[in-house]
Amino acid sequence: MKENFQHYYTDQTGPPKIIKTASLILKNGNSYSFKSPEGVFAFGKIDRASLLLIENCLLEGRESLLDLGCGYGAVGITLKREYPDLRLFMSDVNTRAVTFSKINARDHNVEADIRKGELYSPWEGLLFDSILSNPPIAAGKAVWQRLVIEAPKMLTESGTLQIVAYHNKGGSRLEGIMKETFGNVITRTKSGGIRVYVSRKV
Repeated sequence: MKENFQHYYTDQTGPPKIIKTASLILKNGNSYSFKSPEGVFAFGKIDRASLLLIENCLLEGRESLLDLGCGYGAVGITLKREYPDLRLFMSDVNTRAVTFSKINARDHNVEADIRKGELYSPWEGLLFDSILSNPPIAAGKAVWQRLVIEAPKMLTESGTLQIVAYHNKGGSRLEGIMKETFGNVITRTKSGGIRVYVSRKV
């Protein structure tokens, strides 16, 4: 993985010089396209980890869902289109990511509450049934450790935290913190070194 992920967890406030189209096709044949600006993960493509999360997240389809670190919105928007009864919330620390999440939500006729802020700071006072994240491992342990440790207070009873990561590039450490924090963690699926980990609030 030669791409430098560090800048994705910094605030890009100016307009992008380059905007590409990122497309995905789900196993059920449904396809989606998103405006993908430079400086927002993952530029010009749907990364394999996010696609694995979309295809394998554990949802009932009627819950409140927080897409944390939403980037330009591919995960949350796709899931809202697939599960129209979801109540969708999305946030990112990157201003440009938030801007393009709103653009892509509008383009897909998706209703979502989209906010800017670090981790759970935009959502004080709210609880979610599911929190999904493709976390910024390169932003450092302090960031993704807080993402896990602070999750229970943001979840409803029996709510789930679902994280996708490369197991040998930080995922195994995330899995351990999830186990320690929640008292449980399962591997929902794995593919090519990527795993989706799920912990449930009990």
